[in-house]
Amino acid sequence: MLQLPLVVTVQVDLVLVLISSLAFLTRLSCLSYPNAVVFDEVYYGQFVSLYMKRIFFIDDSGPPLGHIILALGAYLGGFDGNFVWNRIGAEYPMGMNVWSLRLLPALCGALCVPLGYLLALELKFSHVSALGAAVLLLLENSLIVQSRFLLLESVLIFFVLLALLSYLRFQNSTSSSWSRYGWLLLCGVSCAAAVGVKYMGLVSYLLLLGVASVDTWNVIGDRAASHLSVCVQCFCRFMCLLVVPALLYIFWFYIHLSVLNHSGPHDQLMSSAFQASLKGGLSRITKGQPLEVAFGSQVTLRSSASHPVPCWLHSHKANYPVRYENGRGSSHQQQVTCYPFKDVNNWWIIKDPNRQDLVVDTPPKPVHHGDVIQLVHGMTSRFLNSHDVAAPMSPHAQEVSGYIDFNVSMPAQNLWRVDITNREAKSEVWKTIVSDVRLVHVNTSAVLKLSGVSLPEWGFRQLEVVAEKAFKVHSSSLGWTVEEHRYGTSQEQKDREVELHSPTHIDVDRKISFWAKFVELQWKMLTLKQEESEHKYSSSPVEWITMKTNIAYWLHTSTNAQIHLIGNLVSWGVAHLSMLAYQLLAVIYLLRRRRGFKDISDGAWEQFVRLGCVCVGSWLVNFVPFLLMEKTIFLYHYLPALCYLHLLTPTLLEHVHTHLLSSPTHRRLLHVCVIGVLLYVFLCFWTFCPLTYGTPELSASQLQRLKWRDSWDILYRRQ
Repeated sequence: MLQLPLVVTVQVDLVLVLISSLAFLTRLSCLSYPNAVVFDEVYYGQFVSLYMKRIFFIDDSGPPLGHIILALGAYLGGFDGNFVWNRIGAEYPMGMNVWSLRLLPALCGALCVPLGYLLALELKFSHVSALGAAVLLLLENSLIVQSRFLLLESVLIFFVLLALLSYLRFQNSTSSSWSRYGWLLLCGVSCAAAVGVKYMGLVSYLLLLGVASVDTWNVIGDRAASHLSVCVQCFCRFMCLLVVPALLYIFWFYIHLSVLNHSGPHDQLMSSAFQASLKGGLSRITKGQPLEVAFGSQVTLRSSASHPVPCWLHSHKANYPVRYENGRGSSHQQQVTCYPFKDVNNWWIIKDPNRQDLVVDTPPKPVHHGDVIQLVHGMTSRFLNSHDVAAPMSPHAQEVSGYIDFNVSMPAQNLWRVDITNREAKSEVWKTIVSDVRLVHVNTSAVLKLSGVSLPEWGFRQLEVVAEKAFKVHSSSLGWTVEEHRYGTSQEQKDREVELHSPTHIDVDRKISFWAKFVELQWKMLTLKQEESEHKYSSSPVEWITMKTNIAYWLHTSTNAQIHLIGNLVSWGVAHLSMLAYQLLAVIYLLRRRRGFKDISDGAWEQFVRLGCVCVGSWLVNFVPFLLMEKTIFLYHYLPALCYLHLLTPTLLEHVHTHLLSSPTHRRLLHVCVIGVLLYVFLCFWTFCPLTYGTPELSASQLQRLKWRDSWDILYRRQ
């Protein structure tokens, strides 16, 4: 029965409330300033605009969740995408809600501070150490700068820290209720979000999986637990840490592909089937095309390879030179190339070798896998031909030409066998857009291939097409897809040329499944290599440790007001000293324990090892990969790794204070040193605030005094 009065007891961690308030203050205050494009906002802003207009794009730097989050903030602020992100420093228009654009990254950046506090507590350290970790994160100038703009590092750090906190909460929970697994589920969701923001989130996810695997192995070895309990725990870990992240990762792409359903600037990187599924662009051309390719069909053949550029099988009224620059001879027949633009000379006619007609029968006679065909160039009526003559740029392969009978004992060899590589049955019909086809030369068994090499001036710098016998079975350069297609009705050349310029359509509906689009987009993101160019502010990972470099994010057009990505030099140095101290201490502990000396209790040793796994391990997995990368990288790539060192510093000091310093004098001396360092951390933060927030404006002499390192690039105008 209900007892009166009802009493509710609430415990509030006032320290947590205080540091959270300060975090929101430092990250969210004056968020609309500057009212101009800041550094990489020029990059991410373009994708936000494309999201607002639902235009498809590819970003090889990471999965789509980060862009979805940025676009959500823009949507909530009423942004319509009508802004040209063409240069850093461009002023935002008056009606544009800049605060909303930057809100979600700033919120994530602010929440990282209380997450650091809670993480230290979950590592079984005191509230004083937790407060120290929070203060270091709070006063880190580089984290503040990176959080206040339309950028993704703060979002990535937030989800990684949340995943780690959730798992530690699950691990430390003594309750056997199902609510404990809520933390494990949150961990899985956060891991999926971290990987969905940037691929660098994957290294933290893998580290967490490694820790979870060790814990699961210990659960399996617990003789006190029943078989049913062990099976349930293993199943829950499997579902929450593997299945849920995988499903959510796919879900991010489902949202991405559902929203971005209009043709865009990156269409040509995708297959014809993918392009045709988007509104506008290719879908306007291919809508209502016949599905089945028949004898007499007029087609354009797109290479399945997107490197170096997407292109179509092409020919024109120009012959190969009689002799090349190196003295080798050619057939002097009509050039066949791959042309990266839509052109009437891209049209070919599928001809039945046993008939002279170049029109489609009624009813149409479909082309099946294994059928032998001839390809006739629509505008010049030359047959696609190959023979034992070396290709112009790839002498190991055969030349491909439009056959011309020069009466020089070089007969036509223009028969090609259709090989549908993605067929579901032996008698598969060749289908528009859907079928990936190899054309095998009947006389020589060579396969029509895009070599990717540009021809010289005589070939108009178009791409070379060859026939090659030694080939990789799954090479995309061997595949061709019918993109544009219609049933030919004109037998005469003049009538056919008019027809090629004025296609007719027959209504046929075709769709590509989400799974096919997901697999293609994922593969394209992983294999797409954009040209890397040296950037003024790019740096090496070794330079990050000593903060030898900085990045100028924004400079006012007429004053010295500016924003730089510069870390708190004091806390930065202390963080790296802490890492070295931990490693040295770990080596000493291991050697002495090997010799049978236990300087600390087993509980303290377990806590010390756990601290190393979380902080030093996370630093390593977030730093070492950049040593192996050849891409252009910047100082902000180091920020996720840096956060773990800020967690390490106060917790390691507590370990030293509790377990290694027994003298009150030594402990008091440590207290004084810690207070002194914290004071210097604050003074450094305050000193660089004008470069963190862009205000107040400093004079040229004041800016010169902030150039603590000669390698820093501080900009100023002489008054």
